[in-house]
Amino acid sequence: MAASGSDDDGVRLVLDGHAVVSRPGLSLLQAWIAAGLPLTENVGCLGQGVCGACRVLVRRPGQRIAGTALACEVPVEAGMQVAFIDHFPAHRPHAYDLAALGDSWSIPEQIDRVFPEARHCRHCSGCDRACPKGIEVQRMVNLAAAGQVFAAAELFDHCVMCNLCVAACPEHIDPAHLGQFTRRMSAALTLRPADLMQRLHEIEQGGQAIDPEAPGARPDAPPA
Repeated sequence: MAASGSDDDGVRLVLDGHAVVSRPGLSLLQAWIAAGLPLTENVGCLGQGVCGACRVLVRRPGQRIAGTALACEVPVEAGMQVAFIDHFPAHRPHAYDLAALGDSWSIPEQIDRVFPEARHCRHCSGCDRACPKGIEVQRMVNLAAAGQVFAAAELFDHCVMCNLCVAACPEHIDPAHLGQFTRRMSAALTLRPADLMQRLHEIEQGGQAIDPEAPGARPDAPPA
């Protein structure tokens, strides 16, 4: 294992058992690439923090317990020990048909049927600690279990489906998938914007003319 610290050559850390010297300012994922290590899994958006693929455990010097993070969002620090972790699928399939929801009166029953484990939340906050986006996962689970689907969906708006909360939950609630369900239910039960619906109908009927000379239509064209 490389000695922890920084020197003129860069920042020394350990990535998945590989002693690496990285340039300061790089993310953990960038440091992995810069070290010439192969990308075989756990990559997706490569730096935007929106796909949740680059799940890692990170332990800094002086810390006893490792924390969870996304490798594309965390900058390298001297003495870090980093381990990429596998994807955590749902513990079981969650079958549902959004078209069969009917109206919002059936929401509590639908959630109980598809995610009965949600009512067994231990309030251990393990899902909150595991979330690299700082989402109030436990609160979302409790709101969903109470049938407050719109409030639950709003809390989960920034979920990237890294599934770290799935791994952390001792009751196998699969919070990420429950959150996705609440977002889908919320969208299915919400009116679409009228102007968007009108434009989609125009496009389907061929009435949305495309003007290649309209202002902004060709951003790469030289100014007239």
